[in-house]
Amino acid sequence: MAKMMKAAQDMQGKMAQLQEDLKAIMVTGESGAGLVKATATAKGELTALEIDPSIFNPDEKEVVEDLILAAIKDAQAKAEARSREEMGKMAESLGLPRDMMPPM
Repeated sequence: MAKMMKAAQDMQGKMAQLQEDLKAIMVTGESGAGLVKATATAKGELTALEIDPSIFNPDEKEVVEDLILAAIKDAQAKAEARSREEMGKMAESLGLPRDMMPPM
């Protein structure tokens, strides 16, 4: 029983560390062939938005908005994928199947 409790405490500690690590991992989503780039943490927190000035045309406001939204969605999707990847690594290190860990 003590061994199981120790294993549970180890896993809890690793989960807490992974949560912190995911805040430091950055991913970048793009749209418009790189004209708009959104950077987020692997936790999905948007940290930066880079927009090429060439896309600013008042007549194409909707296009710019769509490009920004697409870049943010791409960054969020990459953040989710990276988070799943890191969770899978942790699961394997604990001797569990990669898909055993719940999403964060």
